[in-house]
Amino acid sequence: MKKLTISLFILIFLAATGAMAQKENLVSVNQLVIVTNHQGPVISKDIYGHFSEHLGTCIYGGLWVGLDSKIPNTYGIRNDVLFALREIKVPNLRWPGGCFADTYHWKDGIGPKGKRASIVNTNWGGVTEDNSFGTHEFMKLTELLGCDAYINGNVGSGSVKEMADWIEYLTSNSVSPMTILRKENGREEPWKVKYFAIGNENWGCGGNMTDEFYANTMKQYSTFLGNYAGNQLYRVACGPSDYNFGWTETLMKDQGTRAMFQGLSIHYYSIVDGWGFKGSATKFDEREWFETMRLNLQMDFIIKGHSAIMDRYDPQKTKGLVVDEWGNWFNVESGTNPGFLYQQNSMRDAITAAIHLNIFNQHADRVKVANLAQMVNVLQSVILTKEDKMVLTPTYHVFRMFRVHQEAKLLNLDLRCEDYTFGNKKIPAISASASVDKDGKVHVSLANLNPNKSITVTCPVIGDTFKKVTGEVLTASEMSSFNSFESPETVKPSVFNGFTLKDGILTINMPSKSVVVLELTK
Repeated sequence: MKKLTISLFILIFLAATGAMAQKENLVSVNQLVIVTNHQGPVISKDIYGHFSEHLGTCIYGGLWVGLDSKIPNTYGIRNDVLFALREIKVPNLRWPGGCFADTYHWKDGIGPKGKRASIVNTNWGGVTEDNSFGTHEFMKLTELLGCDAYINGNVGSGSVKEMADWIEYLTSNSVSPMTILRKENGREEPWKVKYFAIGNENWGCGGNMTDEFYANTMKQYSTFLGNYAGNQLYRVACGPSDYNFGWTETLMKDQGTRAMFQGLSIHYYSIVDGWGFKGSATKFDEREWFETMRLNLQMDFIIKGHSAIMDRYDPQKTKGLVVDEWGNWFNVESGTNPGFLYQQNSMRDAITAAIHLNIFNQHADRVKVANLAQMVNVLQSVILTKEDKMVLTPTYHVFRMFRVHQEAKLLNLDLRCEDYTFGNKKIPAISASASVDKDGKVHVSLANLNPNKSITVTCPVIGDTFKKVTGEVLTASEMSSFNSFESPETVKPSVFNGFTLKDGILTINMPSKSVVVLELTK
């Protein structure tokens, strides 16, 4: 009844303001109504998570340089990257894959580095993996970042015992062969592990399983994943890719299967022209820009589809949707190893990040974790490195701007906006979400998807009176503008003053192809 009352109020307000604008011949098609005293669920900080796979130079050279490196480091982890990641408040980090996870045997990556087994990374480039970055190094990285560990277990080529032993090694404080081994390797106290995935893409690189086969396998593995020393695992079952709603149905419909996990993963990449030719990250036309935006917006449809199935079997929303791989996927940069998935990052990727984070915010009741693919030097990364140099990408800046939503309460809003049209297709020109933090500050994040046109948005703020507004904007001169090692600040945020606040009406003048975050204080 409360929701109906507020919705009715919004409709009346929109009708009244529309009639008033028409009377004054100032009809506005872009209107965002925010209701500050109608607060929704808490936006989990963990939807701002990241992903680090043993792929290309994400780990080696990106995060890890080793204790003896001339590049300044802490316990072998690059200081420049570490400090930059702290700035965006990384809440959780997923490791070691990805497809690599289902070929990874964790005991290869513990003990003296000179005695660790080397393997061939058959998924990514066929390079030799020396396992110098393993469990202890990853857990040290999470400690230095102040974030939670999200570990992906090996179902595809591993065993139940191997996975059970890993959890015991990580989290148990009992006297056992695994805890003795951990102590011998230099770690006396157990770690805390928040998230643990039971396999990765088991419908594909993780074993080419059917949904029924995986459901039974997952139950077996989950049975032996213990909660030791007060550590409570949030078990993530491998969910579907994209629009495979049948996989979700299989995992959710049986109560016994449902009881064995707390989260269900989904993966979705925005790929303009299919897997055969994915286009360039920096050399593209408006058709490719538009198609990327259109595909980005499909994330909302995908989440709604899987959520509807989950709601049928879990109306109390006890199971979380975990979008632990998302982002743009383009062709690798010229001259780089095709198996390393190294791509540049432009203004187009910044808008992509804003769209996705706004969508995740809006689905805070069901989406509990999300992980951008990937953290450094791979796909839509937030950081690029080259020897001792580091570049912050446009995507990085969006994550820093949007960090204000972490653990804030979602606010009810109603967005009516014009379309961005290309050819015979059209999509909404504006993406938005809003939240209120524990101090009562309201944050509004918006993206203008149109690369050619600035847009004015009228924003009535209902429920509270605010006296001060500040903001940041991220935009660029070209759709394809990016930060390079030669020009690392081509795309960076600046102070935003393109707004007015009068009588509770916030008017926002958004530049073309821009991301804006505003803070409203009383």
